[in-house]
Amino acid sequence: MRKPRRKAEETREEILRTADALFRERGIAKSSIADIALELGMSPANVFKHFHSKTVLVDAICDRHITRMVDRFDTLDTSAPAPEKLGIVVHRLMQAHLQDISENPFFLEIVFLVARTELESGFHYRRLIEQLFFNVISEGVAAGIYHCNDCRTVSRHVAASFASVLHPVFLAQEARGELDERLNGIVALINAALQSPLAK
Repeated sequence: MRKPRRKAEETREEILRTADALFRERGIAKSSIADIALELGMSPANVFKHFHSKTVLVDAICDRHITRMVDRFDTLDTSAPAPEKLGIVVHRLMQAHLQDISENPFFLEIVFLVARTELESGFHYRRLIEQLFFNVISEGVAAGIYHCNDCRTVSRHVAASFASVLHPVFLAQEARGELDERLNGIVALINAALQSPLAK
């Protein structure tokens, strides 16, 4: 009997799971579309039907990972005031990145690929992070704690300010104590600026 045909979405998901596992085991550079197809028992042409190139496949894996990670913080269930919540959000983001670097040997490979090729997942990550900060800043403004006329623009500046404790390249090279001290210092500076009536 012939096997029932799988839906395209199911095949796509299976390709993503298999490629993700292979990248973790061997790294991106040492894993080819042919390797992924072999693991799946399908032809490389079938993989290419769903992902037109290895770069597109990496982009999809990265985007899915980013979305899952940021979604955890988007539902941050803390009733802390905005200045405290800002530190909590950044600390949890930094911890998630450090965990990725520690557990996923290919993570930095993805970061360099995203930066070099300007993949959509990189832009998506930036938008999600900026939205996280926008939510915290907007809460602070609504509560009368922060002063800001253009929360959207300020959230972009705040996201950029935290690059040294969120970008994996910096995280991989610094000691944890130094990172924590830097994070706390940046949080204090941003909170001081946003709580000043002159910040408008």
